[in-house]
Amino acid sequence: MHFLLRELLEVGLPEGNFALFGSGPLMVRGWIKDAGDLDVIARGTAWDYAKRIGQLSRLDQYGIDLVSIGEHITIGTAWGIGDFSVGTLIDEAEMIDGIPCVQLKHIITYKRLADSPKDRVHLAAIEEHQRLGAPRPISRVRPDP
Repeated sequence: MHFLLRELLEVGLPEGNFALFGSGPLMVRGWIKDAGDLDVIARGTAWDYAKRIGQLSRLDQYGIDLVSIGEHITIGTAWGIGDFSVGTLIDEAEMIDGIPCVQLKHIITYKRLADSPKDRVHLAAIEEHQRLGAPRPISRVRPDP
């Protein structure tokens, strides 16, 4: 397991109240080698816990609060690009190797909106894996609430 994913698991965020977003779910699937850092969305007890153990800051350009844990994990209650319901993203998250990951359809929407060079590379990787019918290594899907 990649060291970033181990770090996230070691943080111990309360299950059911957070999900990995951004490039992280691609790394969990093994579709990219490194995400550089991990972006996590959180609510309720996970957000409260993150504020207690991390460094709170404000991302003024998007008007959202973030918590940094160490050098590689950023946690927020909103996503700065696109119009996403954090509750829906978390509730529909897929569990992969013990990590709740935002579904690919939402990752694709976000990466198309962001449209950075890195996002275009990641979109190509997603499309390639989908084209090849690569199996998704889901160890457990969260049951409906």
